[in-house]
Amino acid sequence: MRKYDELVFQILRGMSDANIAFTDLVNLLKHLGFDMRIKGSHHIFRKDGVIEKVNLQKEGNKAKPYQVRQVRNIILKYKLGVMYNG
Repeated sequence: MRKYDELVFQILRGMSDANIAFTDLVNLLKHLGFDMRIKGSHHIFRKDGVIEKVNLQKEGNKAKPYQVRQVRNIILKYKLGVMYNG
Protein backbone atom coordinates (compact mmCIF):
# COMPACT_ATOMS: atom_id res chain seq x y z
CA MET A 1 0.00 0.00 0.00
CA ARG A 2 2.79 2.44 0.87
CA LYS A 3 4.29 1.94 -2.60
CA TYR A 4 1.08 3.26 -4.16
CA ASP A 5 0.93 6.19 -1.72
CA GLU A 6 4.46 7.20 -2.70
CA LEU A 7 3.69 6.84 -6.42
CA VAL A 8 0.52 8.95 -6.11
CA PHE A 9 2.51 11.59 -4.22
CA GLN A 10 5.19 11.59 -6.94
CA ILE A 11 2.54 11.92 -9.68
CA LEU A 12 0.67 14.68 -7.85
CA ARG A 13 3.87 16.66 -7.26
CA GLY A 14 4.35 16.81 -11.03
CA MET A 15 8.11 17.15 -10.79
CA SER A 16 9.08 13.91 -12.57
CA ASP A 17 6.43 13.10 -15.18
CA ALA A 18 9.12 11.76 -17.53
CA ASN A 19 10.48 9.42 -14.87
CA ILE A 20 7.45 7.27 -13.96
CA ALA A 21 7.85 3.60 -14.81
CA PHE A 22 5.20 2.34 -17.22
CA THR A 23 4.61 -0.81 -15.15
CA ASP A 24 4.18 1.23 -11.96
CA LEU A 25 1.57 3.44 -13.62
CA VAL A 26 -0.31 0.40 -14.97
CA ASN A 27 -0.29 -1.26 -11.53
CA LEU A 28 -1.45 1.95 -9.84
CA LEU A 29 -4.43 2.26 -12.16
CA LYS A 30 -5.35 -1.38 -11.51
CA HIS A 31 -4.99 -0.73 -7.75
CA LEU A 32 -7.32 2.26 -8.08
CA GLY A 33 -9.99 -0.01 -9.59
CA PHE A 34 -9.54 0.57 -13.31
CA ASP A 35 -10.23 -2.28 -15.74
CA MET A 36 -7.56 -2.76 -18.40
CA ARG A 37 -7.74 -4.07 -21.93
CA ILE A 38 -4.91 -4.20 -24.42
CA LYS A 39 -5.29 -3.44 -28.11
CA GLY A 40 -1.95 -3.62 -29.89
CA SER A 41 0.47 -1.40 -27.96
CA HIS A 42 -2.36 0.51 -26.28
CA HIS A 43 -3.29 -0.24 -22.68
CA ILE A 44 -6.78 1.18 -22.22
CA PHE A 45 -8.22 1.74 -18.74
CA ARG A 46 -11.85 2.38 -17.78
CA LYS A 47 -13.51 2.76 -14.41
CA ASP A 48 -17.16 3.11 -13.44
CA GLY A 49 -17.84 6.71 -12.48
CA VAL A 50 -14.86 8.07 -14.46
CA ILE A 51 -15.90 9.61 -17.78
CA GLU A 52 -12.41 9.75 -19.29
CA LYS A 53 -10.59 6.68 -20.50
CA VAL A 54 -6.86 6.39 -19.96
CA ASN A 55 -4.82 5.19 -22.92
CA LEU A 56 -1.20 4.35 -22.09
CA GLN A 57 1.68 3.41 -24.34
CA LYS A 58 5.24 2.63 -23.34
CA GLU A 59 8.15 4.86 -24.17
CA GLY A 60 11.04 2.57 -23.38
CA ASN A 61 10.28 1.41 -19.84
CA LYS A 62 8.72 4.77 -18.90
CA ALA A 63 5.21 6.12 -19.30
CA LYS A 64 4.93 9.11 -21.61
CA PRO A 65 4.89 12.39 -19.65
CA TYR A 66 1.59 13.61 -21.14
CA GLN A 67 -0.03 10.35 -20.05
CA VAL A 68 1.24 10.82 -16.48
CA ARG A 69 -0.32 14.31 -16.56
CA GLN A 70 -3.59 12.77 -17.77
CA VAL A 71 -3.55 10.29 -14.86
CA ARG A 72 -2.75 13.14 -12.42
CA ASN A 73 -5.74 15.13 -13.66
CA ILE A 74 -8.04 12.12 -13.24
CA ILE A 75 -6.71 11.37 -9.73
CA LEU A 76 -7.39 14.98 -8.73
CA LYS A 77 -10.75 15.32 -10.48
CA TYR A 78 -12.18 12.12 -9.00
CA LYS A 79 -10.21 12.19 -5.72
CA LEU A 80 -8.73 8.75 -6.39
CA GLY A 81 -5.39 9.19 -4.63
CA VAL A 82 -4.79 6.45 -2.07
CA MET A 83 -3.87 8.75 0.80
CA TYR A 84 -5.78 11.75 -0.53
CA ASN A 85 -9.34 10.38 -0.42
CA GLY A 86 -11.57 12.77 1.45
